[in-house]
Amino acid sequence: MSRLSRVAPWLPFPKETTHEPVRVLVHRDTGALRALIARDRVANVFVDSLLTQNSSAVPAFPGALMLGFFEDDGVSLAAACWVGSNVVPIESTAEHARAFGRWMVEHWEPHASIFGPAEPTLAIMEVLQSAGITAQDIRANQPLLAISGPPLVAPNPALTVSESGQFSEILVAAAAMFEEEVGYSPFLGGEANYRRRVAWLISNGFSFSHGDEVGEVIFKADLGAVTSYATQVQGVWVNPERRGQGLSAGYMAAVVELARKHAPVTSLYVNDYNTKARACYERVGFEQVGTFATILF
Repeated sequence: MSRLSRVAPWLPFPKETTHEPVRVLVHRDTGALRALIARDRVANVFVDSLLTQNSSAVPAFPGALMLGFFEDDGVSLAAACWVGSNVVPIESTAEHARAFGRWMVEHWEPHASIFGPAEPTLAIMEVLQSAGITAQDIRANQPLLAISGPPLVAPNPALTVSESGQFSEILVAAAAMFEEEVGYSPFLGGEANYRRRVAWLISNGFSFSHGDEVGEVIFKADLGAVTSYATQVQGVWVNPERRGQGLSAGYMAAVVELARKHAPVTSLYVNDYNTKARACYERVGFEQVGTFATILF
């Protein structure tokens, strides 16, 4: 299988209609969706941030939609699921998630990933697998961590909000982080899209970095999701030449301090096997508040 096929698999499933209690949300569902997200604004920060930007249950992104699982004869919104380039279950049980998975099979489009709370994320993938849809990688145990106060170690003052003039250096570091994490270049699906994403993070003050005397990035991290209540840190990367020097804790403490200017709670999720990163986050003061999973296609 080529790397491109992993990003955009071609699976011609029929677009049939089921009698599941699942439908696409519309504008009038926005209030119910807000209430659902508010049950756990740390675990749901990704979708919460999108709703903050758009103020509607109808996504502004072309090709994206929000599914809802309704109970009480279609009256009560019990769970939801963002379906776009990524798929993200919201307040879903395994039962809800399997219904979302069946909807996805019937309306199949390629997705880059599924991520979110482990139980519903893995339940969606079980349904997809039963329909012959395979994944490149399944990361079933990713501790969701959060800190709601100042860090427990001194922040490195050299870490600052990235500036537009650093775009080229930040792009190189971001692409290296992505390829190291998922195994293929972020440019594979279109370089222009990834460049826009990095530029958007910088222009909105959501990219933090520190470079050496010639501008090469030593450390970077992003706020991939931001609300008034919580942020979610993504894209953490240390230049390979600077690893093993005990720099990570100070940099991550600085990330927390910078993130706290946006929201009181800072969160992230990490692969369970990344013991060095987990030890660093614990030292900084992060505590586990849940478990995520990620499916990569």
